[in-house]
Amino acid sequence: MDNLAPTADAIAWRAEALDTIAAVLPMDRRDKLAELLTDQDIETLRHLVNQGMGDNTLRALTSDLAYLEAWAMAATGNPLPWPAPEALLLKFVAHHLWDPQRRENDPEHGMPIDVDHVLRDGGFLRAAGPHAPDTVRRRLANWSTLTKWRGLEGAFASPALKSALRLAVRAVPRPRRRKSAKAVTSDVLAKLLATCSGDNLRDLRDRAILMVAFASGGRRRSEVANLRTEQLTVEPPVAVQDGPPLPSLSIHLGRTKNSGAGQDEIVYLTGRPVEALNAWLTASKIDSGSVFRAIDRWGHVSRRALDPKVVNDIVKRRVKMAGLEVGEFSAHGLRSGYLTEAANRGIPLPEAMDQSRHRSVQQASTYYNNATRRSGRAARML
Repeated sequence: MDNLAPTADAIAWRAEALDTIAAVLPMDRRDKLAELLTDQDIETLRHLVNQGMGDNTLRALTSDLAYLEAWAMAATGNPLPWPAPEALLLKFVAHHLWDPQRRENDPEHGMPIDVDHVLRDGGFLRAAGPHAPDTVRRRLANWSTLTKWRGLEGAFASPALKSALRLAVRAVPRPRRRKSAKAVTSDVLAKLLATCSGDNLRDLRDRAILMVAFASGGRRRSEVANLRTEQLTVEPPVAVQDGPPLPSLSIHLGRTKNSGAGQDEIVYLTGRPVEALNAWLTASKIDSGSVFRAIDRWGHVSRRALDPKVVNDIVKRRVKMAGLEVGEFSAHGLRSGYLTEAANRGIPLPEAMDQSRHRSVQQASTYYNNATRRSGRAARML
Protein backbone atom coordinates (compact mmCIF):
# COMPACT_ATOMS: atom_id res chain seq x y z
CA MET A 1 0.00 0.00 0.00
CA ASP A 2 2.78 2.41 0.87
CA ASN A 3 4.36 2.07 -2.60
CA LEU A 4 1.19 3.35 -4.29
CA ALA A 5 -0.12 6.89 -4.52
CA PRO A 6 -2.44 7.42 -1.55
CA THR A 7 -6.16 7.46 -2.29
CA ALA A 8 -8.45 10.29 -1.23
CA ASP A 9 -9.84 8.07 1.54
CA ALA A 10 -6.34 7.25 2.77
CA ILE A 11 -5.36 10.91 2.82
CA ALA A 12 -8.57 11.78 4.70
CA TRP A 13 -7.86 9.07 7.30
CA ARG A 14 -4.29 10.29 7.79
CA ALA A 15 -5.45 13.89 8.13
CA GLU A 16 -7.96 12.81 10.79
CA ALA A 17 -5.28 10.78 12.57
CA LEU A 18 -2.94 13.78 12.53
CA ASP A 19 -5.72 15.87 14.08
CA THR A 20 -5.55 13.68 17.18
CA ILE A 21 -2.02 14.93 17.81
CA ALA A 22 -2.56 18.44 16.48
CA ALA A 23 -1.21 20.13 19.59
CA VAL A 24 2.33 18.97 18.92
CA LEU A 25 2.58 19.05 15.13
CA PRO A 26 2.95 21.82 12.53
CA MET A 27 -0.71 21.59 11.57
CA ASP A 28 -0.59 24.41 9.02
CA ARG A 29 0.91 21.67 6.81
CA ARG A 30 -1.47 18.92 7.92
CA ASP A 31 -2.86 18.25 4.44
CA LYS A 32 0.63 18.09 2.94
CA LEU A 33 1.77 15.74 5.70
CA ALA A 34 -1.25 13.53 5.09
CA GLU A 35 -0.19 13.12 1.45
CA LEU A 36 3.47 12.47 2.25
CA LEU A 37 3.46 10.30 5.35
CA THR A 38 2.55 6.64 5.17
CA ASP A 39 0.11 4.86 7.46
CA GLN A 40 3.02 3.40 9.40
CA ASP A 41 4.57 6.89 9.72
CA ILE A 42 1.36 8.12 11.33
CA GLU A 43 1.22 5.20 13.74
CA THR A 44 4.86 5.79 14.71
CA LEU A 45 4.14 9.47 15.48
CA ARG A 46 1.05 8.61 17.52
CA HIS A 47 3.11 6.10 19.46
CA LEU A 48 5.74 8.74 20.21
CA VAL A 49 3.04 11.12 21.46
CA ASN A 50 1.74 8.43 23.80
CA GLN A 51 5.29 7.83 25.03
CA GLY A 52 5.41 11.43 26.24
CA MET A 53 8.14 12.64 23.89
CA GLY A 54 8.77 16.38 24.15
CA ASP A 55 6.69 18.58 21.85
CA ASN A 56 9.68 20.28 20.20
CA THR A 57 11.43 16.95 19.63
CA LEU A 58 8.31 15.50 18.06
CA ARG A 59 7.87 18.50 15.79
CA ALA A 60 11.46 18.15 14.59
CA LEU A 61 10.95 14.43 13.97
CA THR A 62 7.76 15.08 12.01
CA SER A 63 9.27 17.89 9.96
CA ASP A 64 12.34 15.82 9.11
CA LEU A 65 10.27 12.74 8.33
CA ALA A 66 8.13 14.75 5.92
CA TYR A 67 11.26 16.14 4.25
CA LEU A 68 12.85 12.69 3.98
CA GLU A 69 9.70 11.20 2.46
CA ALA A 70 9.50 14.08 -0.06
CA TRP A 71 13.20 13.74 -0.91
CA ALA A 72 12.96 9.95 -1.33
CA MET A 73 10.01 10.28 -3.72
CA ALA A 74 11.79 12.97 -5.73
CA ALA A 75 15.16 11.18 -5.79
CA THR A 76 14.06 7.54 -6.21
CA GLY A 77 10.38 7.58 -7.15
CA ASN A 78 9.50 5.54 -4.03
CA PRO A 79 8.69 6.24 -0.38
CA LEU A 80 11.40 5.80 2.22
CA PRO A 81 12.36 2.14 2.67
CA TRP A 82 12.58 0.87 6.25
CA PRO A 83 15.31 0.27 7.10
CA ALA A 84 17.16 2.45 4.61
CA PRO A 85 20.08 0.79 2.82
CA GLU A 86 23.53 2.30 3.16
CA ALA A 87 23.48 3.41 -0.49
CA LEU A 88 20.42 5.60 0.13
CA LEU A 89 22.05 7.22 3.16
CA LEU A 90 25.14 8.00 1.10
CA LYS A 91 22.94 9.43 -1.65
CA PHE A 92 21.28 11.70 0.93
CA VAL A 93 24.66 13.06 2.02
CA ALA A 94 25.77 13.56 -1.60
CA HIS A 95 22.54 15.43 -2.43
CA HIS A 96 22.80 17.80 0.53
CA LEU A 97 26.50 18.45 1.15
CA TRP A 98 28.26 19.57 -2.00
CA ASP A 99 30.72 22.16 -3.29
CA PRO A 100 29.04 25.14 -5.06
CA GLN A 101 32.25 25.92 -6.99
CA ARG A 102 32.47 22.40 -8.37
CA ARG A 103 28.79 22.56 -9.25
CA GLU A 104 29.49 25.46 -11.61
CA ASN A 105 31.63 23.18 -13.78
CA ASP A 106 29.82 19.90 -13.09
CA PRO A 107 25.98 20.11 -13.15
CA GLU A 108 25.81 16.49 -11.96
CA HIS A 109 27.55 17.36 -8.70
CA GLY A 110 25.28 17.59 -5.67
CA MET A 111 21.49 17.42 -5.76
CA PRO A 112 20.13 16.79 -9.28
CA ILE A 113 18.27 19.74 -10.77
CA ASP A 114 15.00 17.83 -11.17
CA VAL A 115 15.07 16.73 -7.52
CA ASP A 116 15.84 20.30 -6.46
CA HIS A 117 12.86 21.62 -8.45
CA VAL A 118 10.43 19.06 -6.99
CA LEU A 119 11.45 19.89 -3.42
CA ARG A 120 11.28 23.64 -4.04
CA ASP A 121 7.88 23.42 -5.72
CA GLY A 122 6.63 21.47 -2.70
CA GLY A 123 7.95 24.09 -0.29
CA PHE A 124 10.50 21.74 1.28
CA LEU A 125 13.63 23.44 -0.04
CA ARG A 126 14.06 27.18 0.32
CA ALA A 127 17.68 28.18 0.80
CA ALA A 128 20.04 28.10 -2.16
CA GLY A 129 23.17 25.98 -2.02
CA PRO A 130 24.04 22.94 0.09
CA HIS A 131 22.49 22.22 3.47
CA ALA A 132 24.16 23.21 6.71
CA PRO A 133 26.12 20.23 8.10
CA ASP A 134 24.17 20.41 11.37
CA THR A 135 20.90 20.10 9.45
CA VAL A 136 22.14 17.00 7.64
CA ARG A 137 23.38 15.46 10.89
CA ARG A 138 20.06 16.19 12.60
CA ARG A 139 18.01 14.65 9.81
CA LEU A 140 20.20 11.55 9.76
CA ALA A 141 19.89 11.29 13.56
CA ASN A 142 16.09 11.60 13.40
CA TRP A 143 16.01 9.12 10.52
CA SER A 144 17.93 6.71 12.74
CA THR A 145 15.61 7.37 15.70
CA LEU A 146 12.49 6.68 13.65
CA THR A 147 14.09 3.51 12.30
CA LYS A 148 14.75 2.26 15.83
CA TRP A 149 11.21 3.11 16.94
CA ARG A 150 10.00 0.79 14.20
CA GLY A 151 12.07 -1.99 15.75
CA LEU A 152 14.58 -1.97 12.88
CA GLU A 153 18.31 -1.42 12.49
CA GLY A 154 19.80 0.87 9.86
CA ALA A 155 23.26 1.52 8.49
CA PHE A 156 23.60 4.84 10.28
CA ALA A 157 26.73 3.74 12.14
CA SER A 158 28.49 2.38 9.07
CA PRO A 159 32.10 3.51 8.54
CA ALA A 160 31.29 4.49 4.97
CA LEU A 161 28.54 6.89 6.05
CA LYS A 162 30.65 8.43 8.82
CA SER A 163 33.55 8.89 6.43
CA ALA A 164 31.36 10.40 3.69
CA LEU A 165 29.80 12.83 6.15
CA ARG A 166 33.16 13.87 7.59
CA LEU A 167 34.76 14.39 4.17
CA ALA A 168 31.75 16.27 2.80
CA VAL A 169 31.71 18.67 5.74
CA ARG A 170 35.45 19.24 5.44
CA ALA A 171 35.19 19.88 1.70
CA VAL A 172 32.48 22.51 2.04
CA PRO A 173 33.37 24.76 5.00
CA ARG A 174 30.57 27.05 6.15
CA PRO A 175 30.85 29.93 8.61
CA ARG A 176 28.78 29.44 11.75
CA ARG A 177 25.81 31.79 11.84
CA ARG A 178 23.76 32.90 14.78
CA LYS A 179 20.04 32.14 14.71
CA SER A 180 19.51 35.89 14.81
CA ALA A 181 22.32 38.08 13.54
CA LYS A 182 21.39 40.84 15.98
CA ALA A 183 19.89 40.74 19.45
CA VAL A 184 16.52 42.43 20.04
CA THR A 185 17.60 44.64 22.94
CA SER A 186 15.32 47.19 24.61
CA ASP A 187 16.01 49.94 22.06
CA VAL A 188 15.12 47.64 19.17
CA LEU A 189 12.12 46.24 21.03
CA ALA A 190 10.81 49.78 21.58
CA LYS A 191 10.86 50.35 17.81
CA LEU A 192 8.98 47.10 17.18
CA LEU A 193 6.38 47.92 19.84
CA ALA A 194 5.84 51.35 18.27
CA THR A 195 4.56 49.61 15.14
CA CYS A 196 1.80 47.85 17.11
CA SER A 197 0.56 50.65 19.34
CA GLY A 198 -2.98 50.59 17.93
CA ASP A 199 -6.03 49.02 19.52
CA ASN A 200 -6.94 46.57 16.73
CA LEU A 201 -6.66 42.84 17.40
CA ARG A 202 -3.53 42.29 15.34
CA ASP A 203 -1.64 45.10 17.07
CA LEU A 204 -2.79 43.95 20.51
CA ARG A 205 -1.74 40.36 19.80
CA ASP A 206 1.64 41.21 18.31
CA ARG A 207 2.40 43.66 21.12
CA ALA A 208 1.60 40.98 23.70
CA ILE A 209 3.72 38.40 21.87
CA LEU A 210 6.75 40.69 21.73
CA MET A 211 6.50 41.81 25.34
CA VAL A 212 5.73 38.39 26.80
CA ALA A 213 8.44 36.64 24.77
CA PHE A 214 11.09 39.16 25.81
CA ALA A 215 10.11 39.83 29.43
CA SER A 216 9.63 36.15 30.31
CA GLY A 217 13.32 35.57 29.72
CA GLY A 218 13.41 35.41 25.94
CA ARG A 219 11.06 32.50 25.39
CA ARG A 220 11.52 30.29 22.36
CA ARG A 221 9.01 30.80 19.58
CA SER A 222 7.57 27.30 20.18
CA GLU A 223 6.95 28.15 23.84
CA VAL A 224 5.22 31.38 22.85
CA ALA A 225 3.09 29.71 20.17
CA ASN A 226 2.02 26.89 22.47
CA LEU A 227 1.26 29.04 25.52
CA ARG A 228 -2.15 28.23 27.03
CA THR A 229 -4.28 30.10 29.52
CA GLU A 230 -4.04 27.11 31.85
CA GLN A 231 -0.33 27.87 32.25
CA LEU A 232 -1.01 31.37 33.60
CA THR A 233 -1.46 32.06 37.32
CA VAL A 234 -2.27 35.50 38.67
CA GLU A 235 0.18 36.47 41.41
CA PRO A 236 -0.13 39.17 44.11
CA PRO A 237 0.73 42.67 42.80
CA VAL A 238 4.32 43.80 43.20
CA ALA A 239 4.76 46.89 45.35
CA VAL A 240 6.98 49.69 44.00
CA GLN A 241 8.06 53.05 45.35
CA ASP A 242 6.30 56.17 44.13
CA GLY A 243 3.63 54.29 42.21
CA PRO A 244 0.71 51.87 42.31
CA PRO A 245 1.44 48.12 42.65
CA LEU A 246 2.31 46.33 39.41
CA PRO A 247 0.25 43.40 38.12
CA SER A 248 2.07 40.09 38.19
CA LEU A 249 1.57 36.56 36.93
CA SER A 250 3.53 33.34 36.65
CA ILE A 251 3.90 31.17 33.57
CA HIS A 252 4.19 27.44 34.13
CA LEU A 253 6.26 26.24 31.19
CA GLY A 254 6.18 22.58 32.22
CA ARG A 255 8.97 20.54 30.68
CA THR A 256 11.17 22.58 28.33
CA LYS A 257 14.15 21.91 26.11
CA ASN A 258 16.53 22.56 29.02
CA SER A 259 14.56 21.09 31.91
CA GLY A 260 14.61 17.60 33.27
CA ALA A 261 11.78 15.12 32.83
CA GLY A 262 8.80 15.98 35.00
CA GLN A 263 10.27 19.36 36.00
CA ASP A 264 7.89 22.33 35.86
CA GLU A 265 9.75 25.45 34.77
CA ILE A 266 8.21 28.70 36.06
CA VAL A 267 8.93 32.27 34.98
CA TYR A 268 7.30 35.54 36.05
CA LEU A 269 5.90 38.62 34.34
CA THR A 270 5.42 41.96 36.07
CA GLY A 271 4.04 45.29 34.92
CA ARG A 272 3.64 46.28 31.27
CA PRO A 273 3.92 42.77 29.77
CA VAL A 274 1.05 41.61 32.02
CA GLU A 275 -1.03 44.60 30.96
CA ALA A 276 -0.33 43.89 27.27
CA LEU A 277 -1.25 40.23 27.68
CA ASN A 278 -4.47 41.06 29.55
CA ALA A 279 -5.43 43.61 26.88
CA TRP A 280 -5.09 40.94 24.16
CA LEU A 281 -7.01 38.29 26.11
CA THR A 282 -9.82 40.73 26.86
CA ALA A 283 -10.13 42.02 23.29
CA SER A 284 -9.94 38.54 21.76
CA LYS A 285 -12.34 37.11 24.38
CA ILE A 286 -9.98 34.22 25.05
CA ASP A 287 -10.60 32.66 28.45
CA SER A 288 -9.33 29.13 27.82
CA GLY A 289 -7.03 27.22 25.51
CA SER A 290 -4.33 28.72 23.32
CA VAL A 291 -3.29 32.27 24.20
CA PHE A 292 -1.91 33.39 20.84
CA ARG A 293 -3.96 32.58 17.74
CA ALA A 294 -4.29 33.50 14.09
CA ILE A 295 -6.52 36.39 13.01
CA ASP A 296 -8.15 36.25 9.58
CA ARG A 297 -8.69 39.23 7.28
CA TRP A 298 -12.19 39.76 8.67
CA GLY A 299 -10.85 40.04 12.22
CA HIS A 300 -11.98 36.61 13.39
CA VAL A 301 -9.75 34.92 15.96
CA SER A 302 -8.94 31.28 15.23
CA ARG A 303 -9.51 28.51 17.76
CA ARG A 304 -6.09 27.00 17.04
CA ALA A 305 -2.70 28.02 18.35
CA LEU A 306 -0.25 29.88 16.14
CA ASP A 307 2.37 27.78 14.43
CA PRO A 308 5.85 28.57 15.87
CA LYS A 309 6.93 29.76 12.42
CA VAL A 310 4.25 32.46 12.53
CA VAL A 311 5.85 33.93 15.66
CA ASN A 312 9.03 34.40 13.65
CA ASP A 313 7.02 35.90 10.77
CA ILE A 314 5.41 38.38 13.18
CA VAL A 315 8.81 39.51 14.47
CA LYS A 316 10.12 39.99 10.94
CA ARG A 317 6.99 41.85 9.84
CA ARG A 318 7.34 44.27 12.75
CA VAL A 319 11.05 44.65 12.02
CA LYS A 320 10.20 45.67 8.46
CA MET A 321 7.50 48.07 9.62
CA ALA A 322 10.04 49.64 12.00
CA GLY A 323 12.36 50.33 9.07
CA LEU A 324 15.03 47.89 10.24
CA GLU A 325 16.85 45.27 8.19
CA VAL A 326 14.65 42.16 8.14
CA GLY A 327 17.54 39.77 7.56
CA GLU A 328 19.27 40.87 10.76
CA PHE A 329 16.53 39.86 13.21
CA SER A 330 14.43 36.83 14.02
CA ALA A 331 12.36 35.51 16.91
CA HIS A 332 15.51 34.09 18.50
CA GLY A 333 16.76 37.67 18.75
CA LEU A 334 14.27 38.14 21.59
CA ARG A 335 16.02 35.37 23.53
CA SER A 336 19.54 36.61 22.92
CA GLY A 337 18.30 40.18 23.39
CA TYR A 338 16.97 39.46 26.87
CA LEU A 339 20.36 38.24 28.13
CA THR A 340 22.23 40.98 26.30
CA GLU A 341 19.97 43.63 27.83
CA ALA A 342 20.36 42.03 31.27
CA ALA A 343 24.13 42.25 30.88
CA ASN A 344 23.95 45.87 29.76
CA ARG A 345 21.88 46.75 32.84
CA GLY A 346 24.22 45.00 35.22
CA ILE A 347 21.74 42.31 36.28
CA PRO A 348 23.65 39.39 37.83
CA LEU A 349 23.95 36.37 35.52
CA PRO A 350 22.28 33.90 37.94
CA GLU A 351 19.26 36.18 38.28
CA ALA A 352 18.91 36.50 34.49
CA MET A 353 19.30 32.75 34.05
CA ASP A 354 16.49 32.15 36.56
CA GLN A 355 14.21 33.95 34.12
CA SER A 356 15.66 32.75 30.81
CA ARG A 357 15.92 29.17 32.15
CA HIS A 358 19.33 28.65 30.56
CA ARG A 359 21.03 25.71 32.24
CA SER A 360 24.43 26.29 30.67
CA VAL A 361 26.38 29.07 32.39
CA GLN A 362 28.88 28.94 29.54
CA GLN A 363 26.21 29.63 26.92
CA ALA A 364 24.44 32.36 28.89
CA SER A 365 27.67 34.05 29.90
CA THR A 366 28.60 34.55 26.24
CA TYR A 367 26.14 37.44 26.05
CA TYR A 368 27.58 38.96 29.23
CA ASN A 369 31.15 38.64 28.00
CA ASN A 370 30.31 40.21 24.65
CA ALA A 371 28.53 43.14 26.32
CA THR A 372 31.46 43.72 28.66
CA ARG A 373 34.04 43.48 25.88
CA ARG A 374 32.11 45.84 23.61
CA SER A 375 31.99 48.60 26.23
CA GLY A 376 35.29 47.82 27.94
CA ARG A 377 38.64 49.60 27.70
CA ALA A 378 40.18 46.99 25.38
CA ALA A 379 37.67 47.93 22.68
CA ARG A 380 38.33 51.69 23.13
CA MET A 381 42.08 51.95 22.63
CA LEU A 382 41.72 54.85 20.20
